[in-house]
Amino acid sequence: MEPIFIPNLAQAPQKSEEVEVKAFLADLETLTPVRGKVRVEHHGNFLQVSCHVETIITCTCDRCLQQYNHRLVTNASEIIWLQEPEAENDEFNIEREVAMEDLVESVSPQGYFDVQEWLYQQLCLEIPQRQLCNLSCPGIQPQGQGETETPVDSRWASLQALKNKLSN
Repeated sequence: MEPIFIPNLAQAPQKSEEVEVKAFLADLETLTPVRGKVRVEHHGNFLQVSCHVETIITCTCDRCLQQYNHRLVTNASEIIWLQEPEAENDEFNIEREVAMEDLVESVSPQGYFDVQEWLYQQLCLEIPQRQLCNLSCPGIQPQGQGETETPVDSRWASLQALKNKLSN
């Protein structure tokens, strides 16, 4: 997927571009290619970006540590402002206050919009935080609870004998 040059998007018919996606993303390990569509619309001072994509990833259950497949589906939509980035003087700004209106995504109106990077971020947001193979997963079951423990290392045998002598 090639990045979209924003000035060309402003000159395009209907000021929009639709990208058909059927590819593996570089930093996202998936079993199947990411498939779907991404639509980017130019609205003067902002871009309206939306997508419907899906893929399958392999997850590891947090309880039993078994691997299972999970279908990632995202129907994301985002407004990205077109404005030049402010020059920051980091030499003296160890800490700085950030206003709520500064907490928005923005790109340069003369730059590129990276569809692949935006898509990667949207799919990462869809990865479940709590990964369970199923809701009734019992987790790892301890084995041999009734057996007496034998020392793993024979050098600990003296200490085990002393422990047994003190517990009697």
